[in-house]
Amino acid sequence: MDKHREYMRLALAEAYKSPPKPTNFRVGALIVDEAGDKVLATGYTLELPGNTHAEQCCLQKLIEVDGQGTEAEAEAEAVLQDLPEKTVLYTTMEPCSKRLSDNAPCVDRILRTRRGVNGGIKTVYVGVWEPDKFVEHNHGRQRLEANGVSVVHVPGLEEEILTVATTGHVQGRSN
Repeated sequence: MDKHREYMRLALAEAYKSPPKPTNFRVGALIVDEAGDKVLATGYTLELPGNTHAEQCCLQKLIEVDGQGTEAEAEAEAVLQDLPEKTVLYTTMEPCSKRLSDNAPCVDRILRTRRGVNGGIKTVYVGVWEPDKFVEHNHGRQRLEANGVSVVHVPGLEEEILTVATTGHVQGRSN
């Protein structure tokens, strides 16, 4: 579990970069080639233009890192379907299954990688489960597991992750 905690700490370092806002959780994420022990992409909430989530930023940056540099849907899908065989995702908070903005939920984005020749992202490591603050009853874990993606909790950093995630929120108020 030490390697997982080390990667979760890297994801948490990404979360610290996210600007505090009352309407977002500050989340960090990494896409890792587990076989090669190599970080393929990093991301954090609001890193890229739009109301972007950490997992979304990782996937978008991965497309650019792979030399595509374009947002053309077909090319983007091709890159995401050619991920290394042991690709995993580390995220400080459970991926969302519903968005209040027009962006696709992170779970849908993760599941799209599963169409690839190597099976895409097969495991998602999470630091905490998403609180019911913005969207009640996030079903991210259930949807991922129902579609063959393992979801594994990495314990030990929950308090720090939640402190970082909620920085900028109005305390004592529910949205």
